[in-house]
Amino acid sequence: MLRIITDFDGPLVDVSERYYQVYRFCLAQIGRPEQAITCLDKSTFWALKRARVPETEVGRRSGLSEEQARVFSQLRQATVHTHPYFEFDQLQPGVIALLGHLRDQGIDLAVLTMRRQSELAFALNQFGLGELFTEERRFCLPEPYQKTRDDLDKPLLMAQALQILPPAATTWMVGDTEADLVAAQIHGLPVVAVLNGIRDRERLATYQPVQIVDDLEAAVTWIAAVMGEALAQKTGDQPQAQEDCQAGEAVLG
Repeated sequence: MLRIITDFDGPLVDVSERYYQVYRFCLAQIGRPEQAITCLDKSTFWALKRARVPETEVGRRSGLSEEQARVFSQLRQATVHTHPYFEFDQLQPGVIALLGHLRDQGIDLAVLTMRRQSELAFALNQFGLGELFTEERRFCLPEPYQKTRDDLDKPLLMAQALQILPPAATTWMVGDTEADLVAAQIHGLPVVAVLNGIRDRERLATYQPVQIVDDLEAAVTWIAAVMGEALAQKTGDQPQAQEDCQAGEAVLG
């Protein structure tokens, strides 16, 4: 059995508009009426976010003072994962059809996200993804969990997922952040990074994923190609080779 574990925000959902609307809200809250505040356009803001420019620097570039930028950063962190801003999220193009195809072909799907249980449940209902990721295939933070850093917390979620999920012949991770890559690598999983999420190519390349592609569809197609190449190189373990072949064919459809 082939398993694909994917992050939620990024590979499945475009969060750029939510982040931009929160940026605008925080800027309006912190700036004073007499200040010359410059609201960055969305493309500029998102490029800075994807390059992981510090939030305080984003605030300063928008015309805030040093102290205001610090408060701006705190307010943004407290606001970005709240309602009603989740309603700005948009499903990535073609995701439902792709996930449905993978499920129908026997690919085991799981989602691993830093969202809390209520946040993930809201989004799954919002986008009609509940049937594609059943409860035993959802790995997220409990409500009272005190976050530390994503690159520390997400490996713990991955450990939980690997302990609970049934064995799979091959497991791949697809993600768009440093935390996704670290979580997979710590647990010895190959990981493909996608570019339609919250980090740019330069940031992702620093963590050396096995490949960087545009989106989830490109990721699963690339995984299928790799599995096909691995099959061609096998000289023993014929049952495993046959299973790899079937899994690769299923991904490609």
